[in-house]
Amino acid sequence: MATSAPRPSVEPQVGVYECAITLKFRILEENHVMADREHLLEQLIDAFSYGSDEFVEQLDAQVEIAEVAEVEASPLMRRQLIRLRNLPSA
Repeated sequence: MATSAPRPSVEPQVGVYECAITLKFRILEENHVMADREHLLEQLIDAFSYGSDEFVEQLDAQVEIAEVAEVEASPLMRRQLIRLRNLPSA
């Protein structure tokens, strides 16, 4: 009976990342929706997440991710980072 070698446990590493997303698309929408700046970003991301159709046409999408030093995060994020690292591993 063959037994497999024990797998080394790989614990997930939690870090602080800075993300930049550039989305470019065309959308058919009513003028008053596009003028409402508070709701505009939510509406655009929602429309983009559904994918291209007769109302949304994706032109470009770029994502940049870079790990940053923990001290660059807000105190609230640093506290959450400590909590995540102190969670018992399952």
